[in-house]
Amino acid sequence: MSAVEHRYEVRSRQERYRGRIFDVVTDEVTMPGGGTGLRDLVRHVGAVAVVALDDAGQVVLIRQYRHPVGRHLWELPAGLMDVSGEELPAAAMRELAEEADLTAGRVDVLVDLHSSPGFTNEIVRVFLARDLGDVPADERHERHDEEADLQVVRIDLDEAVAMVLAGEITNASAVAGLLAAARARDTGFTQLRRADAPLRR
Repeated sequence: MSAVEHRYEVRSRQERYRGRIFDVVTDEVTMPGGGTGLRDLVRHVGAVAVVALDDAGQVVLIRQYRHPVGRHLWELPAGLMDVSGEELPAAAMRELAEEADLTAGRVDVLVDLHSSPGFTNEIVRVFLARDLGDVPADERHERHDEEADLQVVRIDLDEAVAMVLAGEITNASAVAGLLAAARARDTGFTQLRRADAPLRR
């Protein structure tokens, strides 16, 4: 017999910062026992990421500078859910084209994750893209700022998993996506969700 879960209600909210990608607020939240507590929260638009797996069993990784950690990280092609009205699979394919110059004939959901739920509601949907093709040269995205410095490579999926376990890949969506892709491959891709599966925020 399970205990009744406490319902955490927001009594008040103070906005600290409003931006294009995220807002920062402080919520007054009811706590078990009758009191309240203040919780700072980053409200994020959300993101998509793509494990692009080719016919040779290689995945596409990008190496990109991330200023908050002050170094380049190995990541998946990824980006924000910041285009109004854009469906998640379309967002993922847009990012795959923009960052890796690739298209995909088949797209499925690999995994959903809350990137750091201790302070943000950001959710990332990671897709598996297969049947890869090249974006025509005259239709390729012009990269600016940090994206102008992108390094794009293909490596064997098992090698990428080894990089995760060795601590060489630490980006959360890349870690989750690569491990999920290896599991999906090893089980014959039978447990994948449809690209348009509902996302629980």
